[in-house]
Amino acid sequence: MLYFLYARKSTDVEDKQVLSIEAQLAELRALAKRDGLEIAQEFVEKRSAKMPGRPVFEEMLKRVERGEAHGIVCWKIDRLSRNPVDSGRISWLLQQGTIQKIVTHDKAYFPHDNVLLMSVEFGMANQYIRDLSVNVTRGLRQKARMGIYPSTAPLGYLNDPYTKTIVADRRKAPLVRKAFELYAKNGSRLEDIAQFLFEGGIKTGATRGWSKGGGRPLKKDQITFLLSNPFYFGHFAYSGEMYEGTHTPIVRKELFDKVQKILALRSRAHHKPTNEPQAYCGLLRCGECGFSITAEDKLKRQKNGNVHRYVYYRCTKKKAAVHCSQPYVREESLDSQLSDLLAKFVLPSHWAKELDAMAERDAQEATQTTAASVQAMRAKIADLDGKIARLTDLFVEQDIERGDYLERKRALMSEKKSVQERILLLERDAAVWLEPMRKWLAEASMLDEIAQSKDYPSKKSSLQKIFGSNLTLHAREARGVPQNQWFSLFSAKENHSENDLVPILVDLRGVEPRPRPCHGRVLPLNYRPLLFSRSAILTKFRAFSQCRCPHSLPPCRRL
Repeated sequence: MLYFLYARKSTDVEDKQVLSIEAQLAELRALAKRDGLEIAQEFVEKRSAKMPGRPVFEEMLKRVERGEAHGIVCWKIDRLSRNPVDSGRISWLLQQGTIQKIVTHDKAYFPHDNVLLMSVEFGMANQYIRDLSVNVTRGLRQKARMGIYPSTAPLGYLNDPYTKTIVADRRKAPLVRKAFELYAKNGSRLEDIAQFLFEGGIKTGATRGWSKGGGRPLKKDQITFLLSNPFYFGHFAYSGEMYEGTHTPIVRKELFDKVQKILALRSRAHHKPTNEPQAYCGLLRCGECGFSITAEDKLKRQKNGNVHRYVYYRCTKKKAAVHCSQPYVREESLDSQLSDLLAKFVLPSHWAKELDAMAERDAQEATQTTAASVQAMRAKIADLDGKIARLTDLFVEQDIERGDYLERKRALMSEKKSVQERILLLERDAAVWLEPMRKWLAEASMLDEIAQSKDYPSKKSSLQKIFGSNLTLHAREARGVPQNQWFSLFSAKENHSENDLVPILVDLRGVEPRPRPCHGRVLPLNYRPLLFSRSAILTKFRAFSQCRCPHSLPPCRRL
């Protein structure tokens, strides 16, 4: 009777179970020689028996069914199977006599034997692999709770085989950080980021698809996955849950959030083709019906035969049911009105110098109050930790569904990370608002030059900063309510001469303006609410720069 010799180990990784196959073959050959078993062929497989479908095992059983051999020699019965499907096939072939004998190092199995014994041994082998899977999964989850990512490190990191942790790749981590910074500027496509990484040596591969072989730039979906992976700012997702990692972040949470906003903005598919946009499209709304103001090109033939191009701005009138009677306005007329609006917000040079000096003095005083702000934020972090702990207790007690638990925990951890970064920002620079203040002073000082130029995009950008979405067109007249510090600047200029060095603060009822009701949907630009000095402008700008409430009109009431 001929026998097939079958040897198997659970993995094909060369540094694991190195001696398993050779040891099995040596023992089984000695066993066959001792018992006088004639081996027709040896089958060696490096694959787990947890799941059915092993190619070498399937080939051996097909040849057994064809009658090429009537027995199998293996080290233990669990070498043949660790799953119910293959176990059932072995048992059935043995009962039918197709397999007449299975020989192991300590016993033999025959067709007439009690099937209960083999079923128990196959069941024990199956249960062993199931317990092993549960234990490994439990260990990986505990590793994730400890903040160690229990998987292959993403691009920019390396798995340290000595400490069993993940460390930053000194060569690739700066490239990944630079890729985030490039995309955050909103001037690069996904293909541009892939080309940048390609030039830095990061290419596609045949195995892992990131750094081995291949030799081509990464695909767009790979770049999207890289830019949206929370692993790079210190968190990681494992088994559907978010964890706080102990690895070194490559990018800051603020930069990561900025990239996510740009990804979301660019993810809108199937953009409708549009005509070439005009300079002031998207800037104004109709003062009667509230719809957007669009532009049209008109060609007019003059008496001398020349064709002149005109641009008209009008209401889109999107809904036929809404009757809008507003007429069109020529681009030249609209540009003149917008230039006049910008001229009202020009900051005198000596005011700018004095405000800059006041801001510098205030920044020095602000450093003394940083400790209180940091302490309050640390208290908030402690409160968030308490909420996360209570949420975990609710999940353990099964008082909350897993989906709600994961969603709330992810939100709390994200908020905690944002607060931690704000603490770092405050500790590094207590006067973080000073640079935006100086930027605003420079912008307000340059408005006169912009208003007198023909640079339409620059005018549009400045008007959006001043009015936001509050600029309307009514009766061929542009009007609106300025925002925040621009409102205070306008009030100070309207009620004080530009030659005044220190305008008097008339009303101390509050920092925020409280506009009075007015006819129509918009407030006229020349009405006079509270009066503000330049010190009030400074205080107001700083308050608005630190507030995070979504507001336009009226301004934030929490101030």
